[in-house]
Amino acid sequence: MKVVTGIDQMQMVAEKARCAGKKIGFVPTMGYLHEGHLNLIRRARQLSQLVVVSIFVNPTQFGPQEDYQSYPGDLTRDTRLSQQAGCDILFVPSVEEMYPKGYCSYIEVKGLTQVLCGASRPGHFRGVATVVTMLFNIVKPHLAVFGQKDAQQAIVIRRMIRDLKQNLEIVVVPTVREHDGLAMSSRNEYLTPQERAEAPVLFRALEWAGSQISAGERSAKNLIQGMTRMIEAGERAEIDYISIVDAAQLRSLEQLDGDVLIALAVTFGRARLIDNLLIRV
Repeated sequence: MKVVTGIDQMQMVAEKARCAGKKIGFVPTMGYLHEGHLNLIRRARQLSQLVVVSIFVNPTQFGPQEDYQSYPGDLTRDTRLSQQAGCDILFVPSVEEMYPKGYCSYIEVKGLTQVLCGASRPGHFRGVATVVTMLFNIVKPHLAVFGQKDAQQAIVIRRMIRDLKQNLEIVVVPTVREHDGLAMSSRNEYLTPQERAEAPVLFRALEWAGSQISAGERSAKNLIQGMTRMIEAGERAEIDYISIVDAAQLRSLEQLDGDVLIALAVTFGRARLIDNLLIRV
């Protein structure tokens, strides 16, 4: 595995691979890799001949009171894990190279980014769309692999590449979970032992909603109320949102029909955790 830090060098590697007829698979990350990330890398390995993984903590997707400065990282460990999972090129650019002095260009995907996490984190998806576009332009992948845990992000990026006529495939891989159902996340590192013991309630609430839907429940209000009761029964959970939306446009639903996304964001101390359930009704 080769570690690349310069944008020009990464572009040269990508151009050479494309000229050689190699299919490039790309996994963008912010580092502090866990099994969820490694599963994405392994999927990219299955689908492509050259696997590129980026590690870049993107400052433009963090709000002023968020955890940009304290976001966990361990590049030595990430390098080892990336190689073991099948990465060929680890791209680790600096903030100064990605956003040089005078940088002033941003990408917005309207509508899809004003709801769910976008309502709670203004500007977050502008930062995501911008950095992902830059990374696509640098790495020049044929496909990029994302996790279902970040469902809104995947929906936004799919819409962005369609609207901007970017020629690549987006592959979404199911959420990887701990033994008790908690979705794997770098921010799980922030949880105290007591918070970690409570956090699996998010998955249990989603499972409960799924079982209610299977039993015939179609009222979004009833489902949200039931999930809220389950999560608020603990001492440490603070609900940001629980929403039930259509999986294409992210519009709120009163009655469930078609492809539905049940999404939530809940804070436990320092950790803001997200999870979701995609279901066809």
